Amino acid sequence: MTSQLRLLTDAPALDAIGRVRDASREADGTDPVDEAVTLRLKHHGLDGIGSWVSDDGFALRRGTELDLVVAPGRRGSGLGASLGALAVAEPGPLTAWSHGDHPAAAALAQRWGFVRTRELWVMRRPAAVPLPSVEPPAGVRIRDYGASDADALIAVNAAAFAHHPEQGAMDAAGLAERMAEPWFDPAGLLLAVDDDGELLGFHWTKQHDASLGEVYVVGIAPAAQGRGLGRVLTIAGLHHLAARGVSEVLLYVESDNTPARRLYEALGFRHAAADTHVQYQRPELARNSATGE
Repeated sequence: MTSQLRLLTDAPALDAIGRVRDASREADGTDPVDEAVTLRLKHHGLDGIGSWVSDDGFALRRGTELDLVVAPGRRGSGLGASLGALAVAEPGPLTAWSHGDHPAAAALAQRWGFVRTRELWVMRRPAAVPLPSVEPPAGVRIRDYGASDADALIAVNAAAFAHHPEQGAMDAAGLAERMAEPWFDPAGLLLAVDDDGELLGFHWTKQHDASLGEVYVVGIAPAAQGRGLGRVLTIAGLHHLAARGVSEVLLYVESDNTPARRLYEALGFRHAAADTHVQYQRPELARNSATGE
């Protein structure tokens, strides 16, 4: 089927990607690509990435990251295998996410020699569930974000997520892109600071629409960890979202992050099996990750 593919470029390719994403969201209840892809396409288009785009599906190769999506009406036709074969042909380490843990993604991963390495859980909480009060430790106060906080926020984020493959890489440009999104609200980015004004941690909340909020990012500076700031900031952010009238709050957490899961479960968050995203890695990257090379 590969030889029969009509591949698109430039504006027609971006339009097709948008249509396939819209159809997938409607059918699956989740976006088939993550925020990093969304921002990359919005601000930079297809510049600098490998792209194989048809009217009904696409494969994108961004460095060591692969995204493969097929419109619901064409699934099972072999289109995903054809597009994916083009994208994985060049050797080298690759990672790919299955948003929703689709069986078809597992089958293609096995065909191309990828292994399952990470699970990201979506946990949800009804906003109507009562919340405890916010009680910061002595010498700590919580305030809204201000424009002069950008450098400190980037530094704390980098330190808090030094070993996180996605979040820890956020730089000034990435921060600016996120803050330019329609959902950004400075009052929803809560900062914990000490008496000298030093940033100790933050909770960046996100409101998707009138009914849905998100615990977007909670980060604590390494030197301030162990003081209960993660719990305090999480609760403060949940109070903020509840005051905005949302009916549900979601968050994403690594399935093996037991302390974080326990915190969120104690605050009323629950995980359903269908709310699981899975990352697959090509063996070269899996071996390097295991050995620290």
